[in-house]
Amino acid sequence: MPTYEYECASCNKVFEIFQKITDDPLKKCPKCNKKIKRLIGGGSGIIFKGSGFYATDYRKPGGDRKNPASSCPSAKENCSGCPHKN
Repeated sequence: MPTYEYECASCNKVFEIFQKITDDPLKKCPKCNKKIKRLIGGGSGIIFKGSGFYATDYRKPGGDRKNPASSCPSAKENCSGCPHKN
């Protein structure tokens, strides 16, 4: 559920509230009962839980680890390696 931030136009109270995306925005300040507006927020940060996410997590089994030159677009027969590697 997203967190929305509101500000009162009268008393300048700023507060956050958890709401469903489908819920209507709040219209009245809980402090003074006057008109409020929903602020545009930066959203929340991404939270990664668990052991982590790595590029190797999605590598196909038996990938190009045995012959790295095979992934080189300019590799030719009897190639001694990538010329860009030096």
